[in-house]
Amino acid sequence: MKLNIGELFNLEYWRQLLSIDVFSLPFLINVLDIIVVWYIVYKLIQLVRGTKAIQLFKGVAMFIGIRFVAELIGLHTLSWLMDQVITYGVIAAIVIFQPEIRRGLEHLGRTTFFTPSKNEKNKDEEMIKSFDKAIQYMSKRKIGALITIERNTGLEEYIETGIPLDADITGELLINIFIPNTPLHDGAVIIRDGKISVSCAYLPLSDSVLLPKEFGTRHRAALGVSEVSDALTIIVSEETGNVSITLNNQLYPDLSQEKYLNMLNDAFILEEKPKEKKNIFHMILDELNRLNKGGK
Repeated sequence: MKLNIGELFNLEYWRQLLSIDVFSLPFLINVLDIIVVWYIVYKLIQLVRGTKAIQLFKGVAMFIGIRFVAELIGLHTLSWLMDQVITYGVIAAIVIFQPEIRRGLEHLGRTTFFTPSKNEKNKDEEMIKSFDKAIQYMSKRKIGALITIERNTGLEEYIETGIPLDADITGELLINIFIPNTPLHDGAVIIRDGKISVSCAYLPLSDSVLLPKEFGTRHRAALGVSEVSDALTIIVSEETGNVSITLNNQLYPDLSQEKYLNMLNDAFILEEKPKEKKNIFHMILDELNRLNKGGK
């Protein structure tokens, strides 16, 4: 089909093109299909970020790249070998990624597209009250503490380094964990799904040269985990009793009670309000807008 140059300036031609092709039902369904697939892939990447699986994904990407280059320049034996690795790698991936797959299915099972229940909101409010009680007690007595709260990014790699507890969050338990010279006080407490998952966990230390030297290992570990995940970490300084929070690769030092409570409420309670009446399509559009703003 030849295109007449004159048709490019014909308003009726463009109206017909848009009405038949662009705004047709099949075209809109294809766009929706691409958006949904993109959203699923994005969530899968977000799920494995900060875990060992992301390193394995890099290895898989390298095999695919080698396969493409080998086929391009005619290395047929190498191309055949990469085909076998990729084909049977699917079975190997199920075995290797078993913890991530299980966690992803559990997360999917907990996901709801309806209004969050009052019990869930009350649970988050009680969790923040427990944090506040423990923080106030430890801050006044200069008891060092490091509490990391898992959000969307999995922290399985660091949870594996700790001592399992799977206990309800209470201010008294958090205080007892961080009392000096007790078996569980060293390292970080990691919160997952509204429970104290582990204590004595080891977090990655940040290599940032921007962190002032007066901050010790706790602050460097808290900043380190914020660089590889979206976790929120609370730090109580052993030297000064000051309270700090790390979130999204940022350190917020020397916070008053009002400021850290506002940050906790913003992270775990207020963010639920816009989702109350949203369906999956609104969530997809919000993710696209957020990514577009982040890329500018």
